[in-house]
Amino acid sequence: MTLPQRIMAEGLLIRDLIGAVRGPFTLAVPHGFCVAVTGPSGIGKSLLLRMIADLDPNTGVVTLDGANRATMSAPAWRRKVTYVAAESGWWEDRVGDHMADLSAAKQAFPAFGLDAALVDAPVARLSTGERQRAALVRAVIQDPAMLLLDEPTSALDPASTLLVEGELLRLKQAGTGLLLVSHNAEQAHRLADRHLVMSRDGLAALAP
Repeated sequence: MTLPQRIMAEGLLIRDLIGAVRGPFTLAVPHGFCVAVTGPSGIGKSLLLRMIADLDPNTGVVTLDGANRATMSAPAWRRKVTYVAAESGWWEDRVGDHMADLSAAKQAFPAFGLDAALVDAPVARLSTGERQRAALVRAVIQDPAMLLLDEPTSALDPASTLLVEGELLRLKQAGTGLLLVSHNAEQAHRLADRHLVMSRDGLAALAP
């Protein structure tokens, strides 16, 4: 896949990324740009995100604004290039104990359709959809350069989905890059500047 020179100059660049069972993958996500990846279940879309976040074994070159991932610690990389799973982990009892900035979380919750008081609630009290949105807030308040989003609205009703998509569009307009995995072709159409389809042969651009 040939990448335009301006895209290669900045943003997230993945070259010849190979995991245990998938690859190689080459793609770029500039700042303020959304790339959506769709494809059948089990094809490796989530694995791609996890490899970029360096959560699963991989080889290849991954850079952010020219800085090689290999030169950073894993926590430093993941603060800049933040992975949000479809079902994120929660390791403390209280929601707020997972937030890097409690005040910022309380301010952000209403924008995602969440009551700010939920910051002080037990995780067990939240519904699946509330936990999914709280995980997005947890990622967003760290101000990452890139968000790796795995089915970010899979547990949400249509109204909540559109609310979250509005926030993702706002983040994109502010310069955050988004790499979105979704089974929802309409969501990909609404959010993405570029739509790729994954198959066993790799990634290919969706024909317009």
